[in-house]
Amino acid sequence: MDIKTSGFVTSVAKAKDLKDFGLDEVAVAGRSNVGKSTFINYITCRKALAKTSATPGKTRMVNYFVINESMDNAFMLVDLPGYGYAVNLSEAEKARWDKLMGAYLTGSERLKHVLVLMDIRREPSKLDIHMIEYLNLNIIPFTVVLTKADKLSRSASLRQKKAIASALKLGIDNLIITSSLNKQGGEEIKNLIYDRLFNSDN
Repeated sequence: MDIKTSGFVTSVAKAKDLKDFGLDEVAVAGRSNVGKSTFINYITCRKALAKTSATPGKTRMVNYFVINESMDNAFMLVDLPGYGYAVNLSEAEKARWDKLMGAYLTGSERLKHVLVLMDIRREPSKLDIHMIEYLNLNIIPFTVVLTKADKLSRSASLRQKKAIASALKLGIDNLIITSSLNKQGGEEIKNLIYDRLFNSDN
């Protein structure tokens, strides 16, 4: 699938303000500082569509992006708040953050697939494992996207993919290796999105 156009639409900070734009949605989730914004910019071929930050926990809202607007393959790409909280975040803010995430994941009737980003160099954290369990429990389709593969050799990346799949109790085909620097995995991700959203056999 080609992504011809992409644009930021709005950000939502409270569960009651979550939007329905009448288009199917693919969400991007992951720990704080896993590279969600970089990933979104990579697959949309935009340098600054999503704002990147070196500070973990910068994304505290649900951000909506429209992809291929007014085309037959239009959809919404939804950037979720990073889990694994920023330093000095208040308990009230953590609670609001969790409520917002849960309300979106279980409440959006347009959500068709979640891309769960994990750093390929790291073993899955408890929060990563919890996210996978949460998606399975709520029967929400997902794929694990392994980021920052340019930091490892090809053989090391493949070993890590197998290890992470085993830790998450997933089949290896449920994980995709990516690197924005090496332009790896982008087409596979876009083909996955097309298949999940526009393939009538699914």
